Amino acid sequence: MSGAGGLDRPAAPSSPGAWDERSEEWLGADEGVRDDEATGASSVAPAEESASAPRPTRRGGADPVKALMHRHRELCERAVDPLEIAAGLEAHGVTDRTAARFLHRDVFSLAEEMYARTSRDAESPQDAQPLTTPRARADWMVLTLLPGALCAAAVTGMHLTDGQNRLIAAAVGVLAVILALRAAVARGPLAGEHAARPTATRICWLLGYALLGDGLLQAAVAGGPDHLPAGTPDGPWPLTVAPVLALALSCAPAAWCAHLLAVRARHKLSASRALKDFATSAKPLLLATLALYLGALTALLAVTAAALDEPAAYAQTLTLGALLFLSRLLTTHGFTHAPALVLTAAASAEVTALATVFAARLPGCDWLGTPVQTLLDVWGPAAIPTMACGAGALTLLLHAMRTLTRASAHTRADDTC
Repeated sequence: MSGAGGLDRPAAPSSPGAWDERSEEWLGADEGVRDDEATGASSVAPAEESASAPRPTRRGGADPVKALMHRHRELCERAVDPLEIAAGLEAHGVTDRTAARFLHRDVFSLAEEMYARTSRDAESPQDAQPLTTPRARADWMVLTLLPGALCAAAVTGMHLTDGQNRLIAAAVGVLAVILALRAAVARGPLAGEHAARPTATRICWLLGYALLGDGLLQAAVAGGPDHLPAGTPDGPWPLTVAPVLALALSCAPAAWCAHLLAVRARHKLSASRALKDFATSAKPLLLATLALYLGALTALLAVTAAALDEPAAYAQTLTLGALLFLSRLLTTHGFTHAPALVLTAAASAEVTALATVFAARLPGCDWLGTPVQTLLDVWGPAAIPTMACGAGALTLLLHAMRTLTRASAHTRADDTC
């Protein structure tokens, strides 16, 4: 009410900044009806409280957008365009349905008003630049080539030696490749921006199973193994070196594909006019990136299998490669929980398969090995890693289609890789 007793006329807020007392009332009332994005439900205040304190309307001088601007003041002040505000609101759970309560058709329209009304004084950065695309750097180019080079050197050393010297060459090669992989994922497009969950053990197990698992499973079913692996594909405990070498060599294509995804996503983000437009264009981009990496891995696997005179284990290698690539993509963009769970599940499935075969040797426990024996009889030893890694890769792909197609996943502060 005005001083004369009449209703205030709708007008632009006259107070400085993005906050006033009536906006605070709007903010407090709005918190009671925020959408619950996870369950699709919304919280409702008790009837007796709503009767005593009715929700304010937008008539008069109260401005709910000011309240939202105050809540996200830092986001509004550092944004260089409305889409960056829209992505930030999306990351905080603001949906088009929420924007409708602020009399806007969607989140982007609301972000445009917030961007236009944000005051940018002398304290704001004067040389703010639009969203820039990540740039490739020479250091991570070298680091992504290093795992494949060291793995190829280790395989060559194993083929040129025998006996104890071969074991030494294998141990040194494994250690060198592990250190190189760790350096490769710590820098560049495969590096995570947040503290990643401890997945190194799971990844090492999956790679170790690709090297030793099929031979150990076959030996265990036959009643062995009676000897340690001799480092040859035709020994009593054969090794499958070609898949591991191909995966190590594919570290460079994986980094380039991740870099390409970041570049193309940033371009589409700059050209988009709405969050839904970006999500629509980002889905085929993500699928094309995965297909490009798998194509490169397939070519590398064919070359390594021919060079080492080993069968090309396409099924288990491609599913493992897809699992590791998608887990790194999600980790790079800050989504670490799902990769940790899926990698743990895949590694646990392989451990369980081996454990049941050995447990079936106990008196009265023959039935424990029946499922694995059935899979071996029908599809061979490749069925275990293919099913475990394939299910994990499909799960991460569905998760990535929902998370990596959001604008908020690609609005990072870093502009270099």
